[in-house]
Amino acid sequence: MNLPNYITLSRILAVPLLIWILSSSRFAAGVHGERELLASAVFIAASITDGLDGWLARKRGQITTLGMLLDPLADKLLIAASFVTLVQFNPHIVPAWMAVVIIGREFLVSGLRSIAASEGFTIEASDWGKSKMVVQIVSVVAAILNHRWLEWTIGSFVFPVDLIARMAVWFMVLISLAGAVDYFVAFWGKIERRVVRSQRRAFVLSRRRKRDVAPT
Repeated sequence: MNLPNYITLSRILAVPLLIWILSSSRFAAGVHGERELLASAVFIAASITDGLDGWLARKRGQITTLGMLLDPLADKLLIAASFVTLVQFNPHIVPAWMAVVIIGREFLVSGLRSIAASEGFTIEASDWGKSKMVVQIVSVVAAILNHRWLEWTIGSFVFPVDLIARMAVWFMVLISLAGAVDYFVAFWGKIERRVVRSQRRAFVLSRRRKRDVAPT
């Protein structure tokens, strides 16, 4: 275990902590939004580690097999736990079907990456995937805060928490669908090219065999 792996592990450990904060009756009595603020802080801190562990691993030359296994697992656990819990915690912002779409995208991408790895090629992260983390942070945090506040008034500025939460979650659904389609198109293109090359290779080999066995 090295420092990047410990940071990744901390993201995994943040998952049950986040679920406990949002689900436990211990925080339900807070009248000043203590539960929502604490859960938002835990989620933001866990999300920041997503980029930090990879950056440290590359900078320190500590990219390991364990880290390559834990990093995507931690990402999937964090996003799945967040949206599943939000279905119960704030269902009018995150209905069940939205959680299914968002989490289903994660399973699809993981499946395509596994198949690609078994076939000997990789699928590069798309621009949709790179921007997903920012949208994810905004949507989850806004949905958590919306459980307590419809809007924040800071001086003369009114911060529309409810509107931001609704827009961010819908955008999260759209970007998940677009990212899934983008990954599938990239995967299918590489599989198709590989099949064409295999067919050409088989055709050439069959022609050579025919020439070799042809009577002289």
